[in-house]
Amino acid sequence: MTTIYGAILFCVVLTALNCVSIGIAMVRARPRSRPLPAPDQAPGVSLVRPLCGLDNFCEETLGSSFSLDYPAYEVIFCVARAYDPVIPLVERLIARNPHAPSRLIIGDEKVSLNPKLNNCVKGWDAASYDWIILADANVLMPKDYIQRLLASWKDDTGLVCSMPLGSRPQTLWAELECAFLNTYEARWQYCAEAVGLGFAQGKSMLTRRDIIEAGGGIRALASEIIEDAASTKLVRSQGRAVNLVDSPFEQPLGSRSAREVWLRQLRWARTRRKTFPLAFAPEILAGAAFPCLAAAYAAYFLGWSVTGAVFAVAIAWVAPECLLAVANKWHFSWRMPFVFLLRDLMLPIIYIDAWFVDHFTWRGNEMSMREDEPSVEQG
Repeated sequence: MTTIYGAILFCVVLTALNCVSIGIAMVRARPRSRPLPAPDQAPGVSLVRPLCGLDNFCEETLGSSFSLDYPAYEVIFCVARAYDPVIPLVERLIARNPHAPSRLIIGDEKVSLNPKLNNCVKGWDAASYDWIILADANVLMPKDYIQRLLASWKDDTGLVCSMPLGSRPQTLWAELECAFLNTYEARWQYCAEAVGLGFAQGKSMLTRRDIIEAGGGIRALASEIIEDAASTKLVRSQGRAVNLVDSPFEQPLGSRSAREVWLRQLRWARTRRKTFPLAFAPEILAGAAFPCLAAAYAAYFLGWSVTGAVFAVAIAWVAPECLLAVANKWHFSWRMPFVFLLRDLMLPIIYIDAWFVDHFTWRGNEMSMREDEPSVEQG
């Protein structure tokens, strides 16, 4: 009976924590009713966007760089190779928007195993302002993009970031990616910030040049396999915090395949395990799979309906998540409750894989998290 009651307690506690996490995200990520105005003493900001290839909605996301309602900013597009297919698009956008100071820099400085960081270095060095934003190509920037990042800056802040908010899915698998990005990853990232363990995510990162320079400069981010983990550790070493914007910025998804979503989640899990293993360890408890198993175990030995117990726990997990998506006006369709459950069934497999596999492919680059194995960049 002790084991049975332990299973019931395990199920109840995790379900309650899940509801608490949803409440935190519902408050922190609620959509704004109106855009933020630019601050009276608006500091100049350099917006550095590393590019590689053409993404879905690329013209729209890159074009949003030119329509920001901010008085003093520049846009620096960084491309590693002169034959990248995104270059003609960037050149057209720059020519179409002469009102916004912008430039394209082509080249690559091999400072790390991370191709994105290598691509960013030249943009960082060329930035005219001390406030610098690193933003991925697939981030759709609202007009108050810079204001919202600056609004989360506090006296002890070292970096402000926004996780991606998946939107405009055109396939079932893109909806699965929304389920990972929005009501799962974004939610738990807000919870980590709430308990003082905020960490960076490289989609949108605002920082000051002096803070990064005090930690060794932009090239010091080569200390980790991914630049957002290195950025987190760099600012924490100075006693500074990572803060999140109040509402995430969109990443329009379009079409996604099951393979793309699966490999991306494996890559992210492996890098989290490598860079923050103690923080990654409890992730196994973040989904509904184990509470449902605990409920089935207790119901079986108590003579209750196993199917009914599992169904009740699944509803207790899925319903609040549906409420979060609807309340915050994130993507939601009739399929999403089933997609949430599919994601939670995938989580234990992804978790186990992350502890045993050290390799992944990113943008054509074969990468290893083992220190004795160099990564191989594909031309």
